[in-house]
Amino acid sequence: MSVLRRKFTKEFKLAAVRRLETGASVAEISRACEVNPNVLHRWRREFRDGVDRAFPGLGKRKADESHLAELERKIGQQTLKIDFLERVLQQVEEARMLQALERTAPSTSRSRRKSSGKRP
Repeated sequence: MSVLRRKFTKEFKLAAVRRLETGASVAEISRACEVNPNVLHRWRREFRDGVDRAFPGLGKRKADESHLAELERKIGQQTLKIDFLERVLQQVEEARMLQALERTAPSTSRSRRKSSGKRP
């Protein structure tokens, strides 16, 4: 199975590097751009080696694709949250039902005096 390599435009890479240069953390930008931190370090190194020569390729990542990827990521996160909350709600409902059953059911464990054959 082959892995498709993502390609990013020069503008995308420059924007990411500029955010790094303004003092934003690598982890923050990595999450926002959905890029491995090592890639960001490489882009910054290429940028510092020479702005004119940096990022000569013709990347295909467009702003619309980036926005779409961000929205899909958010949908995935919300789906995980919904699934978690549904499981928790189900557990709470089951616990409530068990409590209701325990309250309405007659007690079967009455304490009885053991008789030694004599009645008091």
